[in-house]
Formats: sequence, C-alpha cells, structure tokens
Amino acid sequence: MESLELMPARVRITSILKKALMAGEYKSGQELSLTEIAEKLGVSRTPVREAFQALAAEDLIELRPNKGAIVKTIDEKFIRDHYEMRILLEGAAAAKAAENGMDTSHLLARLYHITDNFHIIDRSNYMELNQDIHTSIWQAADNQKLSRFLASLWNGPSTGQANSELEHFIQSTNEHIQILSAIKKRDSAQARQIMEQHISRSMDNILSSFRLTHQDAG
Repeated sequence: MESLELMPARVRITSILKKALMAGEYKSGQELSLTEIAEKLGVSRTPVREAFQALAAEDLIELRPNKGAIVKTIDEKFIRDHYEMRILLEGAAAAKAAENGMDTSHLLARLYHITDNFHIIDRSNYMELNQDIHTSIWQAADNQKLSRFLASLWNGPSTGQANSELEHFIQSTNEHIQILSAIKKRDSAQARQIMEQHISRSMDNILSSFRLTHQDAG
C-alpha cells in the first residue's frame, strides 16, 4: 500500500493560520511576526514566509517588508465563501471517490480503533488521521487540479468555541465513518451528501467561534 504524501509544510502552516484568522484568534490590524510564528510552530522562517504569501493572495493579511504582516478585516461572508467552496468541491471529491471504487478499509479500521479509545484520544493522532481521510478522498477522486485546489482551501479540524474539542472529534469521527462507508458501497450520492453536511458543520463551528470572539471584543 502506498504511503500518503504529507502536505508540504507551507500548506500545513497556511491551514493553521487560516483557521486561526477565521476563528478570530487574531484581530484586524494586529501584527503577525514571522519569527514568532516560526518559533511557536517549531519550523524555519521559510515555510512561514510562504504561508504569509498564500494568505496575502487571499487578502487575509497585508505583507510588511521585513516586518511580518498585518491582519486585514475578516467578516462572516469571507468565512461562508471559503466553506461553500469546500462544501462544493469536497462533496464532488467524495462522489468521485465512490465512483472510482476507493479502498476505505485501512482508514475505517483506524476510525473504529479511535471510537473504542476516545478516553485516551491523542490530538495530534486525530489531526493526522483527519488529514489522511480528506487527502485520501481527494486522491481517489483522481483529479490533480481538484486535489491542489482543495489543498489550498484546507484549514484542518474546525473546532468551535461552542463545543469542546473532544465533542468535535467524536462527532467528526462518526461522520468520517459514514462518509467512508458510503464510498465503500459506491453510493456517490450519499457520500456527497454526508461530506457536504460534514463541511457545513465545520463552517458553523468556525462562524460560532468568530461571533463569540467578536462579541467578547465588543
């Protein structure tokens, strides 16, 4: 069995920062230090600089020569636009994966193992499995342009402040099992529907965090 190609560091860092920006962890006008973020994430400055460039291209931050970046204003429409694209494309990828007969056995085995061990769930292992599930579905859809575009939209597990991280992991795991089970049955319509619901819930989580953060700020 081929091992999955890990996302490049710049993509993973972009996803981490993108989620933080959309959840309101960084405020409009706040300065982002390239050096501080690199040290916090335990990486070199190069992938962080590349992540800043990607975020600037999406108009999330404004680059400052040799001074990091400034956070731009982010509103609910930006968040909805982002997730609506994920809903459309991830749903299509799940449907194509089902049509193409994706082998889901290994991923389902890992998910069932988690359901038996939620009391000792490890956050990093869950995040790795979450990424493996989504990227495996993209690859099974067999469309390189679709995979690359979805990678550019990736922002990892979308845990909101309204629910605990463990609650999100449990619900997300159950949804992943449903998605992969539909793909296993080659039921493309059901795979698409459940994936769309899965991403839609993620959008609601981030919007909830965004509103709570801005309510507290007000």
